[in-house]
Amino acid sequence: MKNRYIKSLLFSAALGGFLTFSACDSFLDIENDSVLNQGAVFSSVSNTHSALTGVYNMLPGDNGYGSRISTLFPNAADDFRVSGDHNPQSRTGIAHFSVAPGNPDIEAPFNQLYRGIERANICIKNIPLSEVYTNGSAEEQALMRKFLGEALTLRAQYYHELIRNWGDVPAQFEPSSDIPDLFIEKTNQDVIYDRLLADLAQAATLVPWRSESGDPTTRVTKGAVKALRARIALARGGYALRRESKMMERRSNYREFYEIARNETRDIIQKGDHRLNPVYENVFRTIHGGTRVDPTFELIWEVGAFGGNARTDTKLGYGNGPRINAANTTYGQANGLIEAVPTYFYEFDSIGDARRDVTIAYFQVEANNNKTLTTPLVMREGKFRKYWTTIAGTNQTLGINWPLIRYADVLLMFAEAENELNGPTPQAIDALQQVRKRAFVGYEARMGTIPTTKEGFFNTIVKERLLEFGGEGIRKYDLYRWKLLGPVILETRAKMQQMMTRTGRYANVPQYVYFKPNVLQGRGVTAREEMMNFDLLAGLGANGTPISGNVNQVMYKPSPTTATVTGYTRVNWAAAITEAHYNTSFVDPAGGVGGALRAFGSQFKENKSELFPIPTAALNSNFRLSQDFGN
Repeated sequence: MKNRYIKSLLFSAALGGFLTFSACDSFLDIENDSVLNQGAVFSSVSNTHSALTGVYNMLPGDNGYGSRISTLFPNAADDFRVSGDHNPQSRTGIAHFSVAPGNPDIEAPFNQLYRGIERANICIKNIPLSEVYTNGSAEEQALMRKFLGEALTLRAQYYHELIRNWGDVPAQFEPSSDIPDLFIEKTNQDVIYDRLLADLAQAATLVPWRSESGDPTTRVTKGAVKALRARIALARGGYALRRESKMMERRSNYREFYEIARNETRDIIQKGDHRLNPVYENVFRTIHGGTRVDPTFELIWEVGAFGGNARTDTKLGYGNGPRINAANTTYGQANGLIEAVPTYFYEFDSIGDARRDVTIAYFQVEANNNKTLTTPLVMREGKFRKYWTTIAGTNQTLGINWPLIRYADVLLMFAEAENELNGPTPQAIDALQQVRKRAFVGYEARMGTIPTTKEGFFNTIVKERLLEFGGEGIRKYDLYRWKLLGPVILETRAKMQQMMTRTGRYANVPQYVYFKPNVLQGRGVTAREEMMNFDLLAGLGANGTPISGNVNQVMYKPSPTTATVTGYTRVNWAAAITEAHYNTSFVDPAGGVGGALRAFGSQFKENKSELFPIPTAALNSNFRLSQDFGN
């Protein structure tokens, strides 16, 4: 190595030396490069494959998409948020938009993303220099080209994650050993994104379609490359917080990037390798392991989870998902720290939209397997459920994959880009309708009409993406690139006030809901069947006899009674919301927690809070870095 001295966090966080390679599905440990030089590593297809596995292995784990990047970073929008009052030193600071730069929940993922970039850089440099790449058999050369395309795609994903959370960041596209001065200053995100878009255009020529390779969806295929290129293009063409102006701005040439997004998503649609799963719920059943129920490969790219440890597995279904009592012996505990915003429940159609009961878990599981209704303040994510896996007991790592890109996103990105360029063409309308029709199977008459004006269609896209991708780590970043994050935070607070006072669109929301505990049916029934069988009180007969109802009947009309009803438990519904949940100026006269710490997005400041601060350790390690945004 030209420079053995660790000069900055970039080098130390990326790689302390080089890699020692084991089986393809194992995590790669770090080892000094004197043990195994890079030339030897890339002299064979099998060793190169192992090196590439090391790049993939920076995706999962507690500091990747196994926990922090997937569940803590994005959950601060009007679908889900991290539960708890504001504390800048804890994970709740992320949800309240004021996280301290020394917070380990942002520092460790920042470092892991750079480790992934360093590992990718080593592969990207050395694969084309390999004798196998240039003079191997035709099969070997094809595999080496494929590996290069995968490494380029993984590097693009890691940089995209850095940019959408931190904005301008230090960027290096060579291994640290080739860079004389590792005190790298921030690079403008436009420059990085332009490089990534070019890299992904190259990767698309190197990586085959899924149907051509037979690779699992935990590996990069051409559909994943093109979908990621579309996603990055929309970010490049969207609004971003700029260091120069300290304002949210988008560039004058933004339409060029919408064209890239439109063209890439159109290619995926026309190829037909990926289609919508006919059953929305089965997309998420599939990521829980066991029998695959995604025959149409809607899941284009998943982060694979394995090994039952904090480095290569995920805590999905434990750290998020329905809460399960610690004393439950059938399934074991699930902590469920991610809560639904109360008003999100009412964004869905009250009867027809199958996504509501998959996305939102408005119940918890007790020790005796009874499911009990929660208040709207502690509803949880429903797409990740411990009891959909075969793993029980005290395990926190459940082998649940993270859905990085799905075909529904391709359709809606195409519809959005096409509308921006040409208005709501028939092709754009069809793409959106495909997503909506799948959600309203059997209730098509309740789908509503799709606007035919550009603005109206865009607003429909904004709403449809809210309903389709709840809890999948997409909403906050959509609002960011649309410059809607601040307005939506204010709008959500206003909605919560209306829900508390039961006014406006929430006039018929019940103050209280009465329920009877039901035994969790778990894996045996669909999420909708599970919730439609929940015994709720719809009213009282003339002789005072309770009349049972289901969720669609009870949650959309005023409370039938405020009295005690034998056999039923009363839960606060609208009554659960207090002024502290929406009013940042509220001071509790009783001395409790006020709105300054509890209100939705309590610390948000436009043109500052949209991005995280650079971690303290990075600033201390590199004198060329500055703190521009965040706390």
